[in-house]
Amino acid sequence: MKTTKHDSHLRPLLTQTQNNTTLWLGHLKTDPRDHFAGQTFKSPSDGLLDNIQVYSSAVQQPGEISLTLHEFDNNTKIWGPSIGNSTVGLQRGDDAKWIRFKLQPVSLRRDFVYGFRLQTNNALIGIGEAATGTKDPFTFGHEWSGDSKNMQGHFFTYFSLAFKVELCA
Repeated sequence: MKTTKHDSHLRPLLTQTQNNTTLWLGHLKTDPRDHFAGQTFKSPSDGLLDNIQVYSSAVQQPGEISLTLHEFDNNTKIWGPSIGNSTVGLQRGDDAKWIRFKLQPVSLRRDFVYGFRLQTNNALIGIGEAATGTKDPFTFGHEWSGDSKNMQGHFFTYFSLAFKVELCA
């Protein structure tokens, strides 16, 4: 993970670009559940959030993918109401690309925890993620995965989605 401080430009302020595995999002034909993904993160700075990017490692079935942004209670692991959202259409050939979810500017506060969730009703998308060893957990947040039978899902310290948070700090 890398944090960078800039005064006036929209730039990735929080990035986790390591990608050594894939988390599947959507509906597998052999599985009756819909699968969801998400990531929490602690904002290293005050600023206006312009967009969030995730790495698409594979597009098995094209379709729309939606991102919702939430305040997140790290102690209780509870998602707050949505404070931003965006939907992007993915096509075959959109594998191995950063997918940008443009958001209406959202004010983030330093040291507050936020999270985004990804879902799709009609696609099957592989999202890039990083798995780290048991000695080096990610310290900026947790990966989340859930499905239509377990909406609460599970949080993971040793996994992280490949993502970029861009804001004007």
